[in-house]
Amino acid sequence: MLVCDRWDRQNEISHGNSSRYLDPERWSAAQLAIHTIDVAIVLIYLMLVVAFGSWIGRGSTNLSGYLLGGRDLPWWAVLGSIVATETSTATFLSVPGIAFAKGGDFRFLQLALGYVLGRAVVSAVLLPAYFRGQLFSAYEVLEHRFGNATKRAASLMFLVARNLGDGLRLFLTGIVLEQVAGIALPVCILIVGAVTIAYTFFGGMKAIVWNDCAQFVVYVAGGVLAGALIIQAIPDGWGGFSAFAQEHQKLRVFDFDWHPTTTYTFWSGLIGGAVLTMGTHGTDQMMVQRYLAARTRQDASRALVLSGLVVTLQFALFLLLGVALAAFYFHHPPARPFTRNDEVFATYIVTELPVGIVGITLAAVFSAAMSTLSSSLHSSAAVAVNDFYLPMRKSLSRTDRGLFASRLFTILFGVVQIVVGIAASHFSRSVVGDALAIAGFTAGVLLGMFALGVLTKRVQQTAALLGMACGLAMLTVIKFATPIAWPWYAVIGAVATFSSGWLCSLVWPGRGRPDSPFAIPLPREEPDAA
Repeated sequence: MLVCDRWDRQNEISHGNSSRYLDPERWSAAQLAIHTIDVAIVLIYLMLVVAFGSWIGRGSTNLSGYLLGGRDLPWWAVLGSIVATETSTATFLSVPGIAFAKGGDFRFLQLALGYVLGRAVVSAVLLPAYFRGQLFSAYEVLEHRFGNATKRAASLMFLVARNLGDGLRLFLTGIVLEQVAGIALPVCILIVGAVTIAYTFFGGMKAIVWNDCAQFVVYVAGGVLAGALIIQAIPDGWGGFSAFAQEHQKLRVFDFDWHPTTTYTFWSGLIGGAVLTMGTHGTDQMMVQRYLAARTRQDASRALVLSGLVVTLQFALFLLLGVALAAFYFHHPPARPFTRNDEVFATYIVTELPVGIVGITLAAVFSAAMSTLSSSLHSSAAVAVNDFYLPMRKSLSRTDRGLFASRLFTILFGVVQIVVGIAASHFSRSVVGDALAIAGFTAGVLLGMFALGVLTKRVQQTAALLGMACGLAMLTVIKFATPIAWPWYAVIGAVATFSSGWLCSLVWPGRGRPDSPFAIPLPREEPDAA
């Protein structure tokens, strides 16, 4: 779903200047409608996030505690963190827009079928490799299998894509704050970025996971509350909502069309969604770091698999909100027609909800944003320290010096994302959308790399790196030269990377390293990870 969010945002910014994502004339009245109480609720929430994160993570005195929560987090907390991390502002605001749109319905939910299947595959195939030894980074597995150059290439791809994509997420979150508070966009981006940096810096993984759990509750409660109020405002309430949904065929779920340019179909959801999830949840450090923080592999597996079911219910909630908004505005047409479906829910929040509820719902919007951004900063710091900094400082062990470096990298990547967010306001929407598209390429390419490690023995480092390059080249052509729908991108990237890497191995044959975690059986009992 991490890549799905990127593409939701690509659709959000596909026309005109990005600084005009929401119509200024439309929002001028909305700004006047924001009550001081609502502003206070949002500010208090942001301060509580920092305070709670700093308090909960006060015991993180070593690198394992800071990056992995001491590998002692309960499975249900890891589950909540997984779901909150893959839920962003765009999910909260844009998924309702999919169902709200003319002809929109529940077909987006077909992606959840692939998400559940993909997580089951990751749990069975990749989790055993991650729990072999004391890994800190997903890409250390590639080092064991291929070599240091492959690990660094994968890590660098992750860092560039993650910080570019999440800097743009920060930009879109800043736009929401700008429109509801009337503050300059750069200042809004700086506020959200600084708050996220603060509790990530002080608290580490424990702060992130427990804040994620709290933020999950906040944004789900905000969505449920908003949905109840929307339906209550529809003539005849639930009955009027049901009649509207049936009359306009808003509850359609399945579409068995095979055409590759159709985005939401059963096949693109099942196949494309599964491969996408195997990439985002099987090879992305932001997710792998959560599994490694669990007490045992069984706990990590339980959290991962059940998160697919929770995400399915969450999708259904957001789509239900979209249908409810369509029914509401059918009976209460806006003064001016909406130019973008993505702005409908945000407009409803600031113009229709009562005082106090606006602040709670906006806090939910920022909860969705900060849960993703904090995880991005922390996972980037983990990769930078363990895959680049410590290997170059061989005299250092993973001690307090590594902890100090992790905190510095957290600030550094936070600043990078703030800069990207501010700079994005000067880009055309097509440039920002293209950048997000390229950031989404990593899921398929990295999955292809891991598949080369799992399914082959002859492929060695040179062939694997050439496979990675070919996969990126193929996806670039597909993105810019074809109308193929985005759910198929991960499939194409994974197949291109794997097949080209295997073919290159015919020229540069080799065998996997004997100490590769892919090559040795999992022990009967879990090691007690301190």
